[in-house]
Amino acid sequence: MQAIRQIGQWLKGVARDEDLELPQWRRRLATLIGALLVGLVALLFARAGDFAQKAFNGVSASHPWMPLLITPAIFAVVAWLTGKIALEARGSGIPQVIAAARDPEGQEEQGLISLRAGIAKLVLTVGAMFGGASVGREGPTVQLGAAIMVAAHKLLRVRVTPGVLIAGGAAGVAAAFNTPLAGIAFAIEELAVAYEQRVAVLAMGAVMIAGLTSQGIAGDYVYFGHVAADLPLLTVLWAAPLIGIAGGIAGGIFSQLFLMLRGPGGRWTAILRKRPVFTSMLCGVVVGVIGFATSGATWGTGYEPTREMLAGAGGEFWFGPAKLVATLATSASAIPGGIFAPSLAVGAGLGELLTPLFAPQDAGAIVLLGMVGYFVGVVRAPLTAVIILAETTSSTSMILPLFATALIADWAGAKVCKQRLYHTLAKGFMPQPRAENPAGQETAEPSKGSN
Repeated sequence: MQAIRQIGQWLKGVARDEDLELPQWRRRLATLIGALLVGLVALLFARAGDFAQKAFNGVSASHPWMPLLITPAIFAVVAWLTGKIALEARGSGIPQVIAAARDPEGQEEQGLISLRAGIAKLVLTVGAMFGGASVGREGPTVQLGAAIMVAAHKLLRVRVTPGVLIAGGAAGVAAAFNTPLAGIAFAIEELAVAYEQRVAVLAMGAVMIAGLTSQGIAGDYVYFGHVAADLPLLTVLWAAPLIGIAGGIAGGIFSQLFLMLRGPGGRWTAILRKRPVFTSMLCGVVVGVIGFATSGATWGTGYEPTREMLAGAGGEFWFGPAKLVATLATSASAIPGGIFAPSLAVGAGLGELLTPLFAPQDAGAIVLLGMVGYFVGVVRAPLTAVIILAETTSSTSMILPLFATALIADWAGAKVCKQRLYHTLAKGFMPQPRAENPAGQETAEPSKGSN
């Protein structure tokens, strides 16, 4: 009888262990399914974005004056649709994930990372590209990736934790740039929640699955192409501080202006939000005029001019400042779209401005340092920036100069804009604190605005 009781207790223990393991298997399966879908959808997003940009370039090439009409009109239409269909899809997408990660089960937070918001983000960002908007798809892919990962977990009845959102967002970065290591760095550094081992493992698993899916279909391509860049040590010793300070200051100025125009409590935020469609149309006029004046160089992501400058082919010295203004105008419109790719393009233009100070054979390397300097000045994520550029250019010999420039740019950017851009914008998507009215009833405080 004692043996029978011991066997019964052992069986009960096994049953309890299996009950504990079942949710873990469901979570792993949900992560696998979500990451595969993120990789596939990111590729679809990339193809759709490329098609939209080529279509717009074709129209502007055959009818040079047409963008002066098309761009403001599309900006206004996208802004109107965003307000009517999915207000939570406005802007980059990264602030929404940061905000939602604070309380993934909150009602307002769930709206930020819903499939409806993610699909709207994809469609509206592509629509903005049809109008020549200076936007990237990396930030939107972060929100879309988080939405897909959350949907997969809900489908399998697995509890949605902050780590699920982080994993989905990181997988989005990895698939968008075809850079798995950058996805992990982004999860740890920018989304700033992956300090727990379990969350870090979840993020790494999702990133690798999404990255392998992307590479399996699109091939092991390098985003900006192989850049054979290298710098002598003596050049690095003065190039890194110079470009780091210049890039950090320029990026900090962009962030400060962005927050003034669209940040929570920004000086111009309330005014711009009163008439969103009219504001977007005016921003579209600015983007259209700058693009027309620069023969289309500032429209879209800026990928082609950036790649040419990295290859040492040179570029116009006005490209960086013009691209910065076009990106700021696009961001001020609050239409869906990211700033990752445009910021890298502005940084390339900044590096091109400084190339006359160095030997001609170092031009590509100086452009690369300009990209990391300005990008870090904007987003204040040096580790993510260095890994993104190391992977997208396959220039491992530049890692140490990139790190030196990034750290200096992070310091310089913080001197100009003390607030981190994405984390400050995320506050505009968080539920407002409730205050008691004179009758003792709780009322929600009015939102101060967001991007």
